[in-house]
Amino acid sequence: MKIRRPNLETLYREVDQFIPLKGSLQPPRIGISANRKDGLSCIAETYVQSVLAAGGAPVLIPVITDLAALTAIISNLDGLLMSGGGDINPLYLLEEPIPQLQDVDTYRDEFDLILLRLAINRQLPIMGICRGHQLINVAFGGSIYQDIHSQSDHKLLKHSQSLAREFASHTVSLDESESKLGKILKEDPILVNSFHHQAIKEVAPEFIATATAPDGINEAIEHPEKTIFSVQWHPEAMAPNGDEQMLKLFRYHVDTARTFARAKEIHNRNVTIDSHTDTPMIFPGEFNIGMKEGGKVNLPFMEEGLIDATFMVAYIPQGPRDDISSQKATDLAINRLLEIRRQHMLNRTRMCIAHSPQEVHVLKAAGKKSILLGVENGYAIGKDIANIARFKELGVTYITLCHNGDNDICDSARGNGEWNGLSPFGKEVIHEMNRLGIMVDVSHAAESTFYDALETSRYPIIASHSSVRALCDHPRNLTDDQLKALAEHQGVVQLCLYKGFINKDSEKASLSDAIRHINHIVNLIGINHVGIGSDFDGDGELIGCRATNELINITVRLLEEGYTENEIAKIWGGNLLRVMNKVQYGPDHE
Repeated sequence: MKIRRPNLETLYREVDQFIPLKGSLQPPRIGISANRKDGLSCIAETYVQSVLAAGGAPVLIPVITDLAALTAIISNLDGLLMSGGGDINPLYLLEEPIPQLQDVDTYRDEFDLILLRLAINRQLPIMGICRGHQLINVAFGGSIYQDIHSQSDHKLLKHSQSLAREFASHTVSLDESESKLGKILKEDPILVNSFHHQAIKEVAPEFIATATAPDGINEAIEHPEKTIFSVQWHPEAMAPNGDEQMLKLFRYHVDTARTFARAKEIHNRNVTIDSHTDTPMIFPGEFNIGMKEGGKVNLPFMEEGLIDATFMVAYIPQGPRDDISSQKATDLAINRLLEIRRQHMLNRTRMCIAHSPQEVHVLKAAGKKSILLGVENGYAIGKDIANIARFKELGVTYITLCHNGDNDICDSARGNGEWNGLSPFGKEVIHEMNRLGIMVDVSHAAESTFYDALETSRYPIIASHSSVRALCDHPRNLTDDQLKALAEHQGVVQLCLYKGFINKDSEKASLSDAIRHINHIVNLIGINHVGIGSDFDGDGELIGCRATNELINITVRLLEEGYTENEIAKIWGGNLLRVMNKVQYGPDHE
């Protein structure tokens, strides 16, 4: 810690002549949750020293529960450090206190849990220490021992040492050598200190245990896909006293915060678009996308995840193709499109219906979100080609030719091959879509339909939510030959986050799998032909990316993979808007 001579003139000269670093070179802002003692928000100085030594800018967050204030604080952070302290009130786990429970501070519990939830919603990198370790586990649905000495069923080590805090008192062993913790510390066993009598009992869903004490007590957990990890010991007491291993934990946390800060900057500077969501399918009569009301796509999630635009589609399941059923399908599509437009009336200050790439850019500059409209399944057109113009009038910018089942337009990837591609009517449909400036979407289409659409359309086509068949053999995914052909015609495939299209073992489908699909597409056909179409609210979700607010995790991972800002901007909307421009304004328009 630098101590300056008490000279006001010299001090002010140094301050005035200091030139801060720009952009991503600035130290990331690491919020530290304060402890609470005798009515004071306070923290051990070693937390601050450890963050500083790791290259971060520490920000002490006072113990308050005002949601507006905490939201303002957390929105400007790049990472969060949950500090140690007293016991957690067991009422938060629907348990009654046992006699061995020590002092609890429910006000601090409330503060910490609010802070965690706000950080989790914004995907901030999070590091937990001791109490913070236990709180992260509780926040994600795990359990804790109120007191390990009376509640565990085996002989324990001494977990509350009398040694000074900077000294290690026992060892812990790595459970997963390939875990973040294992890659950070690269040694086993690890020497740690110990000051606790509460501990993790059952690890939270999706999290993995990464270190254990010799007596079986959990010592570390992490999320396999998100930048969240925590330890039971107190590395902040050891790092400032020359323990290089413990300092590595803080350097890792600061590095992930720096990457997250870059991701936020990229989202702030560039348009970000999700090309396919089925949210209208879940609209009840009073649904309001301005609130978090059960779906995976809404304005709060878009704001938290820094997503500028999303396509909401009127999904129409394939049904009978008689005149009455076709008319019902058309009416249902119109009803759902009108319901999306009603959302604009409910949320005028926060969103608008966008019809063109230019409007998306204008709305971003105005601080508003864009909702674009699509129709999923050309079955909604029925046998009346005039319905395409009606959809255009309502703001539709793409139509998915089919869904699961052949229709009057074409064969589906899950159909019987009725037309061997496009029907004669289907070719007329594509010509009319070209004339009206509506993008042709071949997600769900059979391979024969895909190639017919490429040949028939005057303009590039899109696959609004499709993945890679070479990595996950599913008829809904595109083969490498299809991907190459799409690129040759200047089209774009928007990666679908539906778990069954990402990993054959769908329950293990993760953000890492999605990144592998993106890498495959880029390596095969280049950066100019890939985007993101989540399929949220149509069962799209992955471990590490389950809703719109979590889409920024894709950007973080792309940065870690070495993608540049320009490349990420293309993936997040640049490629799709290029196609949209050509379809709406002609082949020479970029």
